[in-house]
Amino acid sequence: MKKQFIFALVLLLGALSFAQKKELKTVEKAIKSGNFADAKSAIKSTEPLMANADDKLKAKFYFLKGQALYANGTGSNTDIDQAIESFDMVEQVEGPKGKYGSTIEDLKTQMLNNFLTKANAALQSKDYIASSSGFDKAYRMSPKDTTYLYYAASTAVTGQDYDTSLKYYEELRDLKYKGITTEYTAVNKESGDVEPFDNKDMRMVALKLGTHTAPKEKKTESKSAEIVKNIALIHLNQGNDEKAIEAMKQAREQNPGDLSLLISEANVQLKMGNKVRFKELMQEATLKDPDNAELQYNLGVIAAEAGEKDAAMLYYEKAIELNPSYTDAYNNIAVLILAEEGSIVEEMNSLGNSSADNKRYDELRAKRVEIFESAIPYLETTLKLKPKDVQAAQTLMNIYRGSGQTDKYKAMKAKVEALESGN
Repeated sequence: MKKQFIFALVLLLGALSFAQKKELKTVEKAIKSGNFADAKSAIKSTEPLMANADDKLKAKFYFLKGQALYANGTGSNTDIDQAIESFDMVEQVEGPKGKYGSTIEDLKTQMLNNFLTKANAALQSKDYIASSSGFDKAYRMSPKDTTYLYYAASTAVTGQDYDTSLKYYEELRDLKYKGITTEYTAVNKESGDVEPFDNKDMRMVALKLGTHTAPKEKKTESKSAEIVKNIALIHLNQGNDEKAIEAMKQAREQNPGDLSLLISEANVQLKMGNKVRFKELMQEATLKDPDNAELQYNLGVIAAEAGEKDAAMLYYEKAIELNPSYTDAYNNIAVLILAEEGSIVEEMNSLGNSSADNKRYDELRAKRVEIFESAIPYLETTLKLKPKDVQAAQTLMNIYRGSGQTDKYKAMKAKVEALESGN
């Protein structure tokens, strides 16, 4: 009786193995003919049979399942995600040097290129959600290339899919992603501009051709501060103020000397309306790096956005003191000064024709001219340092006209016309 039972069990296992192989042949045949719908259907009916299959059959099953779901790149997002998991399962079952190893590597390369092509095409057409999905799939296919996950997060936030972008940014944070790369630049002999190159070899070609000179290399800044800042800002956007502050707190505890994180926290505090804390952090930033002209300028921009005009002026002036050629600082000081003109013009337009109104009008006009004259030196310096700055030239032209400096107005008008025509 016992022998009969063993014999029956062998027959049962043999029948099961035969069924497994038969179903897999059906899947394989459908894939070869390009009938991926039938292949997916056959995979579903085959899957329950795989529980007791040996590793050889399991590896083949996951290999075919991956192909059926990927469908030469036409599968749905969910199917493609499962296809990636299936190909990973093949390696888990048979090891990295198994029967399907090289074939899967080729397929993964094909899939990766397909994801990146679609992601870049979607980015060009401003379909940020599709672009984000493509970059995410590229990362899942090649986890060592964490830059793809960074692109997925960036495009998701641009597409205002904040839940998805938050998930990606938090994953990047947990991976301790920094995104530091080497930038290769050289000066274009014809234009005099510093131009970037994709890599060192491309720059070498330009140097050998003689079109460029003065090659330089520098490391880009770490993106860790940007990532944490975006996590905080997304929390802030979603009304999770406490989570936003906590994200910044954790980041600064891990990187106490990171100035960019300090400035990011200042931005978050400002967006939350915490002006006192904002000022404290700004002061802390200047103490950490008092001789950094760019920092002083950026602090000026932030202060100006916060409506802190006096503080912004001090930061811009400090930036100029540290770097007398800081064009943008001169320009922004002029912008701060000219901002006062708006309220004056508004009051001038509201006046009537009484003698009191006429007197007030003359007072306001004189004050407006004073504002113009205060801004002129900064704009003239901007244009001296940056002769092709059309916006600065246009502003000066309007100021000369508004302050009655006819000769200077005419000269600047000619300059603006020349700049706008490209001469």
